[in-house]
Amino acid sequence: MTNDMPQHADKKLAARLLKGDRASFDLFFNNYFPRIYRFALVRLGYDHDLAEETAQTVLCQALSKMSTYRGEAPLFSWLCTFTRYEISRQVKARGRAQGDTELREEDPSVRAALESLLCTTRNDPDVAAYQQELSRLVLVTLDYLPSLYADALERKYVHGDSVRAIASRIGKSEKATESILTRARAAFREAFESLVAEEHKLGGGKDKLASVFE
Repeated sequence: MTNDMPQHADKKLAARLLKGDRASFDLFFNNYFPRIYRFALVRLGYDHDLAEETAQTVLCQALSKMSTYRGEAPLFSWLCTFTRYEISRQVKARGRAQGDTELREEDPSVRAALESLLCTTRNDPDVAAYQQELSRLVLVTLDYLPSLYADALERKYVHGDSVRAIASRIGKSEKATESILTRARAAFREAFESLVAEEHKLGGGKDKLASVFE
């Protein structure tokens, strides 16, 4: 699925950053620090301190090289290139073993949305483990999603906002917002199932997760 609008917005943001616009810097940091942090966290064995350090380093590097961003890919994908390099450097410097996690999740086609994730179970360890794994995969998928889709879906299915409230938030009509949600759900189905299949192929044993959309 392609969508030129997010990349057009990314190019405009990059241009404002190059002009030293403070508000754009705040927007850049607030939008991308959490996403880069989560992207790094999964690949660094859930080392929160190291993931935070990596995210800060990546954003500083990206700002210093923002003039090289051409808008041919989403800004988040461009930032992920820096993140992968920094993770590799960190791992080599600290002698950490990443295992298979990075390989399982490096699927450039994953641009998907979150449909629902508001279920917690503490009584059954097996169910709790399943839900934790589902949450991890959803977060990985969400981080590849254009911010417009991610924001709309999180508000709809995590926060429980109405379509009218979401439309007001993102500056779209209700009809346009419904269309955005429909496209994002369809994209999530395809991308999430692709990610689960890849993990199963690599020995992750995710047959149960594959049934989420059945």
